[in-house]
Amino acid sequence: MTKPKKKQINFSKDSILALMQEIYNELVEQRTTAIRIQNKMIGMMKEPEDMTLIGPVIEKQQKIINDCVEKKLTLSKLQSGIWEKQQSHESSFDISSMDDDILQGLLQKDINSDNENFSI
Repeated sequence: MTKPKKKQINFSKDSILALMQEIYNELVEQRTTAIRIQNKMIGMMKEPEDMTLIGPVIEKQQKIINDCVEKKLTLSKLQSGIWEKQQSHESSFDISSMDDDILQGLLQKDINSDNENFSI
């Protein structure tokens, strides 16, 4: 089995906006799935004893929902920072080390979240 080739990340304005859109779309999908699972679990509860069985699943789904909201907030902060820089430097576009740290953190959270979701 061959090792997959590393993809090069291009830090142009368009590529970053496309990446942010992709991250946002995945967050929306994760959140929607978690809410759907949570609602199905709540609908399955008929007796108080069912909460002991279904409770951990509902708690896990709520954590996914909360993580998605946190990631969306981080993404919106990053987008607003980029937009402000674009407005102040209309002719050029670059990412400061702070923006790079925020972007790396967001990507790492998304990777960690995906790894957690696959282990469910």
